[in-house]
Amino acid sequence: MKKIIKLFTLTIILCFILQSCAKIFYSPQAFTKAESHEILAILPPTVSIAAKRKTDAEAIKEQQKTESLNFQKEMHAWLLKRQMKGQFSCEFQEPDYTNAKLKKAGYPEEPLTTGEICEILKVDGLIKSNFGLSKPMSDGAAIAIALLGGGSAATNEVRVNYTISDCDSKKLIFSYDHKYSGGMGTSTSRLVDGLMRKISKKMPHFIE
Repeated sequence: MKKIIKLFTLTIILCFILQSCAKIFYSPQAFTKAESHEILAILPPTVSIAAKRKTDAEAIKEQQKTESLNFQKEMHAWLLKRQMKGQFSCEFQEPDYTNAKLKKAGYPEEPLTTGEICEILKVDGLIKSNFGLSKPMSDGAAIAIALLGGGSAATNEVRVNYTISDCDSKKLIFSYDHKYSGGMGTSTSRLVDGLMRKISKKMPHFIE
């Protein structure tokens, strides 16, 4: 019993140090709802970049918009490849179509409910995400996360919130929260690849 308690304690400490214990939520009907989903839409992620001293606010705002579209495109490409390999039975709506429909409805400037977005996009579920970056990633800008490898001291961070909502019930069925830190520079595609390898296997739509 003492060995078990000791092992459990060490595991908790290790998770705290490495920040590798993600917070994952499933609703009671998550897997049942996922089985009925034929198509999911990936909404443009909300991206926040930590502002540094003497940083132009408008420049940061534009960079966040750019990063949002980059993350959305990379996530769609990643999920589409896995869907073609048979790891997902549902389909994923093309980002260009999703964004055109949302822009026509005035989103995100015009706040919309989950039900309203579902009706506009004609899908069964919505993938929403938030990325908190300590630095921009486009055009070769460096970002560091332990998930993608070792490296130097943990100076940069990526905070991730990834959720799936069911359009029928208008409720959240899955949520994944995590924070990664490390010292290895990477690109948007590499970051998404590293994150989605972790997140996808937890999604209720994933097929073993």
